Amino acid sequence: MKGMPIAYAQAPKDWFRIQAAAVAEDESTSADVYIYDQIGETWWGGGVSAKKFAEQINALDVDTIRLFLNSPGGAAWEGVTIMNSLRRHRARVEVTVDGMAASAASLIAMAGDHITMNRGSMLMIHDAWGFAIGNATDMQETAAILDKLSASYADSYAARAGKDRDHWRALMKAETWFSAEEAVTAGLADEWVDGPEDASDAAARFDLSKFGFAYAGRSHAPAPPVGASQTPVSSEPGEPIRKENVVAYDDLKAGLAKRLGVTDAEASDDTLLAAVDQALAEQAETPTETAALPEGVVAIDSAVLADLQAKAAQGVEALKSQTETRREGILAKALEDGRIAPASKDTWATLLERDEEGTVKALDSLVKNAIPVEEIGHADVNASEDEALAAAAGWADDTKEA
Repeated sequence: MKGMPIAYAQAPKDWFRIQAAAVAEDESTSADVYIYDQIGETWWGGGVSAKKFAEQINALDVDTIRLFLNSPGGAAWEGVTIMNSLRRHRARVEVTVDGMAASAASLIAMAGDHITMNRGSMLMIHDAWGFAIGNATDMQETAAILDKLSASYADSYAARAGKDRDHWRALMKAETWFSAEEAVTAGLADEWVDGPEDASDAAARFDLSKFGFAYAGRSHAPAPPVGASQTPVSSEPGEPIRKENVVAYDDLKAGLAKRLGVTDAEASDDTLLAAVDQALAEQAETPTETAALPEGVVAIDSAVLADLQAKAAQGVEALKSQTETRREGILAKALEDGRIAPASKDTWATLLERDEEGTVKALDSLVKNAIPVEEIGHADVNASEDEALAAAAGWADDTKEA
């Protein structure tokens, strides 16, 4: 059978082994994997090493992995690593809990595309725990890490069984033990099997007292609280109730968080749903389509338009002031040159407003010093006005001499 890994250099151990299975008629390949010990390599050489497990799983070139579990759990991070190595493999993963899937082992079970609880088996979930040495800050940091780790576990249970993180954290804090049927009705497994022919063949036995659990197994623990279970699709053992693709759920959740701008990697489902609601509300307030503008018409922001209008008004005022100043200068020069009389200044000013270019030409055609700069008598105002009008009309006699 292709792709089967070579066993450890050490002698094979009952607590963890991989063995080939027969090739099916459709030529699909499979391998049986057994985890019958605590999770994480211990100081004295026992336990299932996540590193070694991942190396052997990655070397498998099979279509189906059948994982048999009987473990009290152990190192939380090792459990996460083993679960992800199984989820990452291309093979379909079929998990069977032969005896116990407690603590970190319950998380490993969540890697299954299908999870079966064997006769008499049990599953336990609880909050991660550990110890720290140091001052108050060290303790607080450790508590924060444990809280995030527990939240990650709760998300994995929620991904398979539904409900939110808070629901599973409450069950974890209470250290909840599930029988085979209870695990199925809670949504943590797909089916349970019953009958002598399917009896558990788990050889390992564990002293649960050394793991610090509150209860020594399901028979010593209270039943899961009301609300922990779901309504089963079928009440008959051996029939699947649900099959959840945990990988797809995590990918969907990560994709939603990225698109919604949620940066908290531990964000709960409720947080993501709230972000979705907010995004939908903002979208409803924003016009989805903009009416097509006629050719040659350009849309402009109202604030930008107001600014342009204000600046245009300032420009108009500045131009008006410059025009008045220029015309005053033209009239002052005509008076200085003796071309017009002071009494006719207003008349010439009116002409400048009507036609500045023509009036300037008319003024230039008038003879200089025709009007004394210093008043000797009284000028004939009416004659001066007639003279100005005649000049503006182009009737001035430019043959006069000073």
